[in-house]
Amino acid sequence: MGLLAVGTPLDWPDAKKCASHVREWGIEQLLAIWRRAKGKERDALLWGDEIEYLVVAYEDDQHKVKLSLRQADILEALAKDDDLRKQGGCVPDLQDIARKGDHVPLFHPEFGRFMLEATPGKPWGIGFRDLLDVEPNMKWRRVIAKDHMEPNEYPITLTTFPRLGTKDPFITPYYPPSGERLRSQFLPDEIANPHIRFPTLAANIRSRRGRKVEVNVPIFRDERTPWPWQDPTVDYELCKWPEDDDVRKGAVKDNHIYMDAMAFGMGSCCLQITFQTKNIIEGRKLYDQLSPLGPIMLALTAATPIYKGFLADTDVRWNQISAAVDDRTQEELGDKPLRNDRWRIPKSRYASNSTYISQDPRLRREYMDPDLVVDKDLKDRLKEGGMDDLLATHFAHLFIRDPIVIFDEDLKHLDLNRTDHFENLQSTNWQHMRFKPPPHDESTGWRVEFRPMEIQITDFENAAFSIFIVLITRAILSFDLNFYVPITKTTENMKTAHERDAVLNEKFYFRKDPFPARSVKPTSNSTSGISTPSPISRPPTPTGPVEDEYELMTVDEIINGQQSQTNAGFPGLIPLVESYLNSVNVDVETRCELARYLGLIQKRASGQLWTGAKWIRHFVRSHEEYELDSVVNEKICYDLVKAVEEITKAEGKDNVLGAEMLGRGR
Repeated sequence: MGLLAVGTPLDWPDAKKCASHVREWGIEQLLAIWRRAKGKERDALLWGDEIEYLVVAYEDDQHKVKLSLRQADILEALAKDDDLRKQGGCVPDLQDIARKGDHVPLFHPEFGRFMLEATPGKPWGIGFRDLLDVEPNMKWRRVIAKDHMEPNEYPITLTTFPRLGTKDPFITPYYPPSGERLRSQFLPDEIANPHIRFPTLAANIRSRRGRKVEVNVPIFRDERTPWPWQDPTVDYELCKWPEDDDVRKGAVKDNHIYMDAMAFGMGSCCLQITFQTKNIIEGRKLYDQLSPLGPIMLALTAATPIYKGFLADTDVRWNQISAAVDDRTQEELGDKPLRNDRWRIPKSRYASNSTYISQDPRLRREYMDPDLVVDKDLKDRLKEGGMDDLLATHFAHLFIRDPIVIFDEDLKHLDLNRTDHFENLQSTNWQHMRFKPPPHDESTGWRVEFRPMEIQITDFENAAFSIFIVLITRAILSFDLNFYVPITKTTENMKTAHERDAVLNEKFYFRKDPFPARSVKPTSNSTSGISTPSPISRPPTPTGPVEDEYELMTVDEIINGQQSQTNAGFPGLIPLVESYLNSVNVDVETRCELARYLGLIQKRASGQLWTGAKWIRHFVRSHEEYELDSVVNEKICYDLVKAVEEITKAEGKDNVLGAEMLGRGR
């Protein structure tokens, strides 16, 4: 999360009047960036990761664990640490950062007051030795964070807190629910970061919708789960706010866990990777080629089987966040005829991608989303400003949304040396890939953000998935790989990724042949260890039925390959990475270390090692207090979080706890 703007936010009725104004100014700022940066070349190939933590507080004498709302206190303690200040500082929101010495990690606020975000102190390079520094750096971040917490607090990397929104106190300090901003039956306003942007974002999403957000997650039906199941935490008699009528008008679904606030989604943790590319062409290619991998990595990192004290019948967070920030009106959803709104919008603001943007001749018209909604006037303005049709379509699609948080001070005049209006729309389109133009500085280039992965329990796992995605990008660029499938299939794959044990039991649409139709000769850059393709000819535009280019595959087949002695199918992402590593100069020690990380990915895909979601579900169902009724009570939650902390520290080295996820004797 970037630096937070300060100003006077407009409530939704006033913000709505200014929405077109902000969109138009945002497009002008984008065109200013385009004119300045479209020709930027030879930017350093850099990347970075973002780790998000939940801060928990134990009450060991009571066998309880709660979320600690001390984000601001922890950040302040970090900023005031003399040793960290001497090394340049580590909290950009509270101090000027000067990069010195070992580049201490940076810490940032997040939506929830119980969350922290941490990033490396400087971007990673693409040299192989840099990859081996990732895991130690992640461990360092956790140590620094813990050192600035209370003795009973700990930074865990679970996607969600298992009992967020239960009727018993689950936060410390305690605040009652049903405040003016969230108007939630289950959560207090004080659970959100107090910076004015966050409560305004939540309130204006609710106001724009005309009702509270509706998050319904299917309940896991165990042996003694009542059926049909009705969420016992819902108060149908509550009448404090007009939106309390939602539950009496059908907002709650049978056999579903019901949640009613943005914090149920944006209070989730994830692992995100951002790449800076050498130019816009390379950035657009990576955006497209990584997009079909999103659902696969979502399923492979599954870690979210519990909501609001109940086992869910899903394994990942994505749709829950999507519903928690869905600001679409009933007209935009298609529930009512269009009268006041401009169009029906098929997806939430938080959704899978709907566009491809690379000017790759292999990109076929048939791959594009046939239901894509675009603001034609804004697209025409972008094309008048010199932007090509593909990229203009992409941004004109993002800009069909309304800006949710508008600061009155930003409406005084248009500053083409800033990006505030552009980022207002860009940063609140939370798609599983994000294409990021350079800000107004000379040091930053075109970037691509990979957003679907779930946070993992240990730093080893988070490092492994980060490194794997980095190596995939190197293989894509080195071998000019082609993973294109129709956008609609990626959308379908994202839905499939939510299924319980999707990594083992489901199949995903994936391209059968990733290799270019022309010869590519990798040429190694000896200083960076990176191979770049040396094409013999321009790739031909593909012909033939699109349906013949892809098929349903298991995650194991996608990651480890379909090839056998009798069938040459999809080669597998790990074998492609191995082929890339074989093509460049990697010393034996580094190769062995990388093999540890790739081995985790291989075994997760094959089922030899469990996902976090499977391990958590198994832990709950094996607990002595679990009554096979889908309920995760306070004692189970306490023991689970304690186990997560222990696994974080031991990482499977005790040969017992977490071995199903990490292997034995790691």
